[in-house]
Amino acid sequence: MSSPLSDLLLSAADGTLRTLLAPPRAARPSPAADAPTPAPLTEAERRHSAALMRVNHVGEVCAQALYAAQALSTPNTALRRQMEAAARDETDHLAWTKERLDELGGRVSWLNPLWYAGAFGIGWLAGRVGGDRWSLGFVVETERQVEAHLASHMQRLPAGDTRSRAIVEQMKADEARHADEAQQAGGAPLPAPVRGLMRLAAKVMTITAHRI
Repeated sequence: MSSPLSDLLLSAADGTLRTLLAPPRAARPSPAADAPTPAPLTEAERRHSAALMRVNHVGEVCAQALYAAQALSTPNTALRRQMEAAARDETDHLAWTKERLDELGGRVSWLNPLWYAGAFGIGWLAGRVGGDRWSLGFVVETERQVEAHLASHMQRLPAGDTRSRAIVEQMKADEARHADEAQQAGGAPLPAPVRGLMRLAAKVMTITAHRI
């Protein structure tokens, strides 16, 4: 009979393979389905939208890794369930962004395995070194930064790309809710240098994923 730890490790390994190799499946319909009829995009607009949605897809790959690592690192069953519930929302985001990328004729980042591994390591450290309050605080700060990033994409996406805009708007609302839930669960504010390093790492990721 497997132990609880081995079950968690197997679940984490399964999540890794599903994120990186299997087509993601959303539990909720894509917000793009109810978006107003999109205006025709120029070739330049299509490429621009695809690059932005690739960045958003990378963000969801990282979210899967972060939540999986933090769920694995905590002995708190209630916190683990909260992380797993948030990860299910992020799976929807992963599927929606991949679907939209396909519609735009784009591709996912070639560096997704690297992004996943790095995010998993960061999530594990946040959970093991800082404990649950810092782990939750890390979720709060991550989701607040992602929310701001998605708000900037709403400004940068072509006005006629209503399908991408609908997806990003719902993602933004979900990330804000995740941050609120983590804060209410006892997330501790992170030190300013840590927040700064997180912003720097996110900037490197977004610049790179926009192209590769």
